[in-house]
Amino acid sequence: MDQKYKGINTICTHAGELEDTEFKGAVSPLYMSTSYAFEDVAVKRYPRYFNTPNQVALAKKMAALEHGEASLIFGSGMAAVSTALLAFLHQGDHVVFQNTLYGGTSNLITEEFDKFGIEYSFTKDVKLSSFEAEIKENTKVIYIETPSNPLLTITDVEAIAKLAESKGVVSMIDNTFASPVNQNPLDMGIDVVIHSATKYMGGHSDILAGTVISSEAHIDTIFQMAKNLGGNLSDYTVWLLERSLKTMGLRVKAQNNNAMILAEYLYNHKKVAKVYYPGLVSHPDHEIAKKQMSGFGGMLSFELVEGINPDQFQKKLKLIKSSMSLAGVESTILSPAKTSHGLLSPEERAEQGIKDGLLRFSVGIEEAEELIDDIEQALA
Repeated sequence: MDQKYKGINTICTHAGELEDTEFKGAVSPLYMSTSYAFEDVAVKRYPRYFNTPNQVALAKKMAALEHGEASLIFGSGMAAVSTALLAFLHQGDHVVFQNTLYGGTSNLITEEFDKFGIEYSFTKDVKLSSFEAEIKENTKVIYIETPSNPLLTITDVEAIAKLAESKGVVSMIDNTFASPVNQNPLDMGIDVVIHSATKYMGGHSDILAGTVISSEAHIDTIFQMAKNLGGNLSDYTVWLLERSLKTMGLRVKAQNNNAMILAEYLYNHKKVAKVYYPGLVSHPDHEIAKKQMSGFGGMLSFELVEGINPDQFQKKLKLIKSSMSLAGVESTILSPAKTSHGLLSPEERAEQGIKDGLLRFSVGIEEAEELIDDIEQALA
């Protein structure tokens, strides 16, 4: 971890800088080589070993952002999730998962884990007692996601970390929706933090990436799996991601502010049946969110009242785009039942509380008033 800097914007801009020693350029140099001589150097550099100059520099920035010792950069968020889990799980092991998870993660578990002989359980909700109830003698990992996708449920991070420590198991969190700007789980005792860097870290809807941050020891364990699975990120995209991270603090704080305004507007709208946003006092987990988050994030979900077709509503929006992904500077909206959680069965979605009419809204950095005007004209 680069401990020279304290403020989030300074860390985003300067931590782990790859210095241009010859020309002193303000932008990090890009090393496109996939082949490096090693006869006279101690480190044998190779992209699949996660140790090219750009990979190493960005990993230092990622670690600094999450207050960790080390990091690895992956080709996607799912590459980060799958590699981190498989690094700590073997045949006959058991893992406890939070019941509300990103659909891709849920699909990985249900489609692949049985092939490896890995046992798993989903909690019935996000209460600590539900996690305790699922722990077995062969449990090796507890995995959470908070705020969750798409219902923005909040899990008590510190309580889960203490539970995992008391049982001698590894705790993991998908911290994508919060971003390091709003939440730092390692400070609360979590062992491994995972991000889909495609989202707030990239922030411009033009990068696919993932990252895992932890202690040196845990990252070494994950690396041993990662180098075999080959999920590294290309150096050009590493360079683009490092560029994007420089503005993450500014972007996310603007999205926090906009999301709070939009959540309150939707909550008070007569044509909106329900709003899911941890910043609202009405949210059942608001107090926990307030305790562990420095900002409530740019993501919210909502349901329209009966009689308004959510698909037609989306089509009428002009400024807010229908889009598969999230967390870009532009506002986007989608139906989780048809996209992010489309791989789940209707019964599985119902168990998680994901209704067919639910809309997930990724709030961007546009003027809040213009986003509201767009929603008003679509509802009209």
